[in-house]
Amino acid sequence: MREGCRSIEEYEPLNKIDEGSYGIVFRAREKSTGKIYAVKKVKLEREKEGFPITALREITLLMRIEHKNVVNVKEVVFGSSLDKVYVVMEYIEHEIKSLVQQSYEVMTAPKTDQLSEQETYLLGTVEIKCIMKQLLKGVQFMHDKWIIHRDLKTSNLLINNKGTLKICDYGLARIYADPPTPYTELVVTLWYRSPELLLGMSKYNGKAVDMWSVG
Repeated sequence: MREGCRSIEEYEPLNKIDEGSYGIVFRAREKSTGKIYAVKKVKLEREKEGFPITALREITLLMRIEHKNVVNVKEVVFGSSLDKVYVVMEYIEHEIKSLVQQSYEVMTAPKTDQLSEQETYLLGTVEIKCIMKQLLKGVQFMHDKWIIHRDLKTSNLLINNKGTLKICDYGLARIYADPPTPYTELVVTLWYRSPELLLGMSKYNGKAVDMWSVG
């Protein structure tokens, strides 16, 4: 990123991974090295005043964070026109959300069902402890850097085949202050939203909001 922006033509698209409010994520192969990355296409269609602030915050904050349990940004690349901007990140194979869902389905399935080896993967006590420890380390590192995530949820927690957890999606993240300054309370997915946010408080402790989501 510090060496200048390259073209998206340096990457070969493979398949779509996900689509959210702020961009489309797909898997791509870097042509020169053969390495696989996750590439997010930033949505600019609705922006009338330039580059979206959410994407700018995410890129800026990820540039400041280098930690084992935070997803790594490789570079920003451009397409054929100025409204085509892509963020290249390390590719992580699994979401915690999908692993939890798989474990639930296996646990609640009738014992007579014939399940494949992949479908019978369970998150046991040891795995859960390992995931939580890594999540807490990543959150502590962010908070030590005065950064609050404000959207911690299972779909924003990735885990690779080696068992390393990565926190991703920093579109709602902010630098916070002490004492707190007013922020929007319309953050964090509803099921992980703390009571003070539900009650409409604008001056809230960002670290406490993240820790509620972790809980």
